[in-house]
Amino acid sequence: MKTLFILAIAVLIAVPVLAAELPAGSPEPNLLLAGLVKTGGPATSSSADGAVSSRESHLARALELPATELYPSDEPAEVAADFDLKLPEEELPDSDIPLTLNDKVQYFLSYFQGRARPVFARWLSRSERYLPMMKEVFRKESLPEDLVYVAMIESGFSPHAYSVARAVGPWQFMSGTGKRYALRIDNWIDERRDPPKSTVAAALYLKELYGLFNKDWYLAAAGYNAGENKILRAIDMYNSRDFWELSKGSYLKRETKDYVPKLLAAAIIAKEPYKYGFADVAYLPPIEFDTVPIPTQTDLDLVARLCDVPVQTLRDLNPELRRWATPPDYPGYELKLPKGKKELFAAEYAKVPEDKRYTPKVLYTRYRMKKGDTLARVASRYGTTPQVLAQLNRLGKTKKMRGRVLTIPVQPVSHDAPVNVVAKKDSREFNKYYTVKKGDTLYSLARRFNVSARILSAWNNIKGKIALRSGRRIIVAKFVEKEGGMVPAKEENS
Repeated sequence: MKTLFILAIAVLIAVPVLAAELPAGSPEPNLLLAGLVKTGGPATSSSADGAVSSRESHLARALELPATELYPSDEPAEVAADFDLKLPEEELPDSDIPLTLNDKVQYFLSYFQGRARPVFARWLSRSERYLPMMKEVFRKESLPEDLVYVAMIESGFSPHAYSVARAVGPWQFMSGTGKRYALRIDNWIDERRDPPKSTVAAALYLKELYGLFNKDWYLAAAGYNAGENKILRAIDMYNSRDFWELSKGSYLKRETKDYVPKLLAAAIIAKEPYKYGFADVAYLPPIEFDTVPIPTQTDLDLVARLCDVPVQTLRDLNPELRRWATPPDYPGYELKLPKGKKELFAAEYAKVPEDKRYTPKVLYTRYRMKKGDTLARVASRYGTTPQVLAQLNRLGKTKKMRGRVLTIPVQPVSHDAPVNVVAKKDSREFNKYYTVKKGDTLYSLARRFNVSARILSAWNNIKGKIALRSGRRIIVAKFVEKEGGMVPAKEENS
């Protein structure tokens, strides 16, 4: 044993000398010796190295130490192995909402840069039109400005966005949620499409969700998508308040599981678009406008003439307006005008008598002639004449009218005018049409427009289970005048 101890001391003293004498390009001493210990064989063919190999082999056996203990790593073995497999972490942009980069977020980063690049480029182009206004609203409500990217993944910043679930506008509000936050929704106006007003409503809703979910923006965003009750039930079911844990279960829908990573990916790219291949996007200028109060219902055509701008410009600035005029019974309604037109409009508008500001428009409905119908009877029902119907529908002297579809002019009364109660048979009916697209079925359209398939069939004279032809216009809703307004017709009367 004494001899072995002396031999060990001698070898340890000799190792630095050996390292100093290694020729340029030789393996490092530690790697060389580690190879000797692991294999017990020579690392080179030189006799000197062979002698060292022999001594080191004896040393390892004498001390009975494994190689990893003879030359320990700086880190535990499992950490070193993980480090080898771990990719360099990507530097994320500054944000006032917590940004995370994981497999799910990385998937949507790749998706937006790849297959969905044209769509995302349009979103980016449109974003600058509304971002300044939206960020200002969020600042006033003391909310993170980067929550504006919720509108990006909801609608691509489009005021006219409409989902199959009947969510509307840039923030995709359902009717009930919009009304909860004081957005007016009726036949004349839908303020879910009004960018400033709907942004205020979205800010209030997100603030409420943030408080409900203990100041967790991931859960708040998930609640915005699925509804707060759905997320609360998921928290209770999985006993976790971690969104990523909740998304591992089967209770939440795929759309909700993808919602947060999609939001994070959209924010990451939108904050540094050049870094992700979107340096060539042409951005629309920020929207700018003045607002003027409209005391009584007013035609957009009149406003356009007074301001000397195209009527389409007014429609683009006021996407919430559903018809040709401002809404009735809304004296405080603020109409958006092109920047710089406010004074001109106010001066000219004051010259127009109140009863000249709004003119009822002629609308059209369709009616399928039934057994026993005559042109005179139908004309009387809709407040027109047989001659008008014959001319409009190019009717000759044919006597066969049953089953024929007539286009009928109907003129709604002004909301401000006195309303006469008319008999049921004289009620004026208005139809809403939809153009069938590929893949539409009677039952999918029934769900979409919240009407029974039986009623859709009756309205459109669809008999049996036939396929809907793409391009066909079908009736999906019926309205009747009631007290000067438009209300849904009862299905049993259709």
